[in-house]
Amino acid sequence: MKCKTHILQFVFVALLAGDALGQNVVLTNDDGWAVAQIRAQRDSLVDAGFNVVLSAPAENESGTGSSSAPAKPLTQACEFNTCPKGSPAEGFNASDTRLNYVNSYPVDAVRYGIQTLAPEFFGSAPEFVVSGPNVGSERPNLGSVTRLSGTVGAACEAAKEGIPSAAFSASSLSQVSYTTLTSAPNSPGTLSALLYAELTTTFTRALLASTARPILPPGVTLNVNYAKTTFSSSGAPNGDCASTDDVRFVLTRIQSGSGKDVNTCGSTTLPTESKVVGAGCFASVSVMNATTKADVDATTQAAVLARLQGLLSCFDQ
Repeated sequence: MKCKTHILQFVFVALLAGDALGQNVVLTNDDGWAVAQIRAQRDSLVDAGFNVVLSAPAENESGTGSSSAPAKPLTQACEFNTCPKGSPAEGFNASDTRLNYVNSYPVDAVRYGIQTLAPEFFGSAPEFVVSGPNVGSERPNLGSVTRLSGTVGAACEAAKEGIPSAAFSASSLSQVSYTTLTSAPNSPGTLSALLYAELTTTFTRALLASTARPILPPGVTLNVNYAKTTFSSSGAPNGDCASTDDVRFVLTRIQSGSGKDVNTCGSTTLPTESKVVGAGCFASVSVMNATTKADVDATTQAAVLARLQGLLSCFDQ
C-alpha cells in the first residue's frame, strides 16, 4: 500500500505544481512574527502563487492557547529586536507592509489579520488561514497538548470567524531569527524550516485546489503535525525524513477511539496523531472541532477525506 500511495501522491502533487492560484491567505503562528519558520512559510506560499499577508505576535507566545487581550504598545523590543521599545500595538515591516506584528496573543494576531489586514490588502476576507508551522522540539502539538497551543488556538479562532484554517506543527525547529535562513542556509534548522514550509504549501494547495465550497465544514479546523526531520549537523540528509517525497500524510484522530470514524483504508478507527507521527516520516491530519478542540464525527471527517483524497496515504504500521 505504501508504494501505491507514494505514486498517487507524486502524481497528485505534480498536477498541483503548475497552478498559480492567487488565493488570499492570512499567515500566523504563536512563535512570533520574526521567527525563521514563519518567514520561510511566507516565501514558500508566495512562490506558489498565493496572495499572503502575515499577522503574528510581536513576541513568542507559545503555550497561550486561545487567550486573548487588547494589543498594547511595546514595553520592550519586539522579537529579535525587530521593532524598538515603544512601538505601537500593531505594526509592520517598513520595507514590506505585508509583514505585520500584533503585540498580543495568537488569537488576537489572527483576528487582526482577518478583520483589518485582509480587507486592506485583499479587499475581502481571506480564503484560508495558515497557522504555523509551530516551532517544536521532539513532540509537536499532539493529543491533549493541542488545548494549550497558541498555533492551534489561532486556527480555531479563524474557523470560529468563518474562515477555513489549519494549524501546522513541526518537530525539528528552534526559536531562531529569520536572518538565519540566509546566514546559515545549510544548517539543519534552515533545511528543516524549508522542508516544513514546502510541505505546508503542498497541503494548502491540495486543500484549496477544488473550486467546490465550502473548503471545510463549518466550525472545524485541521491539526497537522510533522515528524522529525533527519539532517546531519552539516545539513546532509541523514535518514529517511530529509525530503518532501519522504513524508506521507495520514488522516488521524486527536484522541484514541474505536469504530467511530470515517471508513477509510479498510477501517472505521483512525490512528491517533501521536502514533502516526511517532512511527516515522509521516504527517498526521486530524479534523478538530474549533470550539471544543476535540475530534469530530465520521461525517465531518469524510468531507475532509474527500477533499484530500489524492494526498492522503494509509497507515500500515
